[in-house]
Amino acid sequence: MKFNHLFEKKDGGLRIAYDDQTAVHKIAHELFSSIPSSVKKRPIVFVCIGTDRSTGDSLGPLVGTLLQEKSVAPFYVYGTLEDPIHAVNLEEKLAEIKEKHFRPFIIGIDACLGRLKSVGAIQVGQGPVKPGAGVNKELPEVGDMHITGIVNVSGFMEYFVLQNTRLNLVLKMAKTIANSIHQASLSTQPKHTWTDLRWDYDQEQTT
Repeated sequence: MKFNHLFEKKDGGLRIAYDDQTAVHKIAHELFSSIPSSVKKRPIVFVCIGTDRSTGDSLGPLVGTLLQEKSVAPFYVYGTLEDPIHAVNLEEKLAEIKEKHFRPFIIGIDACLGRLKSVGAIQVGQGPVKPGAGVNKELPEVGDMHITGIVNVSGFMEYFVLQNTRLNLVLKMAKTIANSIHQASLSTQPKHTWTDLRWDYDQEQTT
């Protein structure tokens, strides 16, 4: 299926089709520019929500697993196919993350359902993701920002819709999101200051 190539700014956010040739660049730019400079010195943590037991709901842990294979320092990533963050352990995992990282800036990643013409769109915006909303579950909201991927159509038997979502689509969306985060990480990596360079030089002279 081909999707309309969307590039929309709504309420300061972004919505773009996963197969848009510029999607990786635009999502990376949106991420980098949307993280306030005042928090870029805080730990930036991606919480990838979902489970490998449901194809449609595997978007988050697929992204987490793909990010494990890349170097995305200085970002931290939680939620993978091997160690997923889902409805059963979400509160526990969030507590662990907040205990491990001082005042983390959290970006929640999750699959969602939407209108037919929006399937395949990736959304980036301010505010938390609301996991479980599509299947009527009450779960804590996650994140200061969110990345969501519309993997299928909402409105009827949504649990079964997620179960019967095509893995091919979900994997392609996950790759676009993971590549975007990797690109954003390259822009966020701290640059050497003159003091750092001088310290490195002095260390070399004394060894």
